Amino acid sequence: MMMQRQKTAAVFLDRDGTINVDSGYPDSAEKIELLPGVIEAVRQLNDLGANVFIVTNQSGVARGIMTEETVRRINLNVRRRFAEKGAMIVKAYYCPHHPEGIVEAYRKRCLCRKPMPGLINLAADEHNVDLQRAVMVGDKLSDIGAGKKAGVKTVLVLTGEGEASKKKAAALSKENQPDQVADDLLAAVKIIEDNNWLQ
Repeated sequence: MMMQRQKTAAVFLDRDGTINVDSGYPDSAEKIELLPGVIEAVRQLNDLGANVFIVTNQSGVARGIMTEETVRRINLNVRRRFAEKGAMIVKAYYCPHHPEGIVEAYRKRCLCRKPMPGLINLAADEHNVDLQRAVMVGDKLSDIGAGKKAGVKTVLVLTGEGEASKKKAAALSKENQPDQVADDLLAAVKIIEDNNWLQ
């Protein structure tokens, strides 16, 4: 009889505006400036037993600003910078699509562009994630929407576009609002730990 793999807890992180300064459409690793405290935050999530993933919309591909290879290279560089400081990000998932893209191959409505939950669901399938013990953290309402659709807890961080997103969220129905709001990723980790969301 085959042993079933034990399901794991997970935290899904938006990239631009959540772990690094949102600089528009960064087309090289040199343009990625990590926000204060994010490496320590991921280390703490690792210590709490969470698999950490990046889930990021990268419509610059559909817009013809960059290639998928560029996105992969940037994501790999970001993960390497975390790993060098003892913080493990298991994998980075990205959506290259946009319905108004100028590159035909990527001009489409898809299930992977947040607020759709496709990236979260893909990561969960590939890494045996227990969505009951998972959290989506991001600075945009699309991040919160993706988390809600995937059925995970959500934290809106006030870095990046977070302040503007918080104001917009106030007009939403209760079920569409983030579960919690945090100043930054480090503060989000404290909320996750205090609420035992990964247990």
